[in-house]
Amino acid sequence: MMRTDEHAPGEEYEALYLRLQQIVEQLETGDLPLAQALALYEEGVATAKACQRLLDHAALRVRTLMDGADQLPAVETDA
Repeated sequence: MMRTDEHAPGEEYEALYLRLQQIVEQLETGDLPLAQALALYEEGVATAKACQRLLDHAALRVRTLMDGADQLPAVETDA
């Protein structure tokens, strides 16, 4: 069972992606001091990696489900 402080993978991805968009918008303004821009860039790289891990995990789940569906016996239907 999922704890209340945990997010579903889709929710976590959406939150991370939103944060990544915010970071990009801030960096694109060009009005930040160098230290702050570097810190935001580092956060953006880490956030992008976290998003990619979630996407890779989702793709693996889909592949696993598809492989499992290929192994199920065909269901006959009355047409």
